Amino acid sequence: MALNNAPKAFLITFTPYGTRLHGDDRGTVDRMNNQHGAPYIPPDFRLEAVRRELLKEPPLKLDAPLRGAIHDAIDGHCEYRNWHLHAQNVRTNHVHIVVAAADDPEKMMVQFKAYATREMRRRDLIAARKKVWTEGGSIRWLFTDESVSQACIYVLYGQGVDLPMI
Repeated sequence: MALNNAPKAFLITFTPYGTRLHGDDRGTVDRMNNQHGAPYIPPDFRLEAVRRELLKEPPLKLDAPLRGAIHDAIDGHCEYRNWHLHAQNVRTNHVHIVVAAADDPEKMMVQFKAYATREMRRRDLIAARKKVWTEGGSIRWLFTDESVSQACIYVLYGQGVDLPMI
């Protein structure tokens, strides 16, 4: 991917199935407002209720073993692809990754999800047909060293207490 103003890194965020629905009181992003500085979709309890009713399975909360498998898969995939992993934080209801690579960030997110899913299944932590991830995610392009640093601080220290991973 050749860019005139290439980013230094990307902040990639995605969620397990059913844990952050449009209308959620924390706000969400979609394809129309996923650009730097774009506002979140405002809370809307009716929209969230409709989205919840459309779920085909219960939401997937990431427990310690699942978080450990996802963390290891992200580490391993970055090493395999020779991508520079600045920071990652796997939470119970979302995953943040700050990564530098000369690659398409949408494809990178798809690969992170696929490798994490394979690792969770390899460890027999989720069923073969279980829905694991929501569609899409958020990608923020980071163009300066300062924005990369701020993203890393947010990912590593702005998520609350550290969670154990087994």
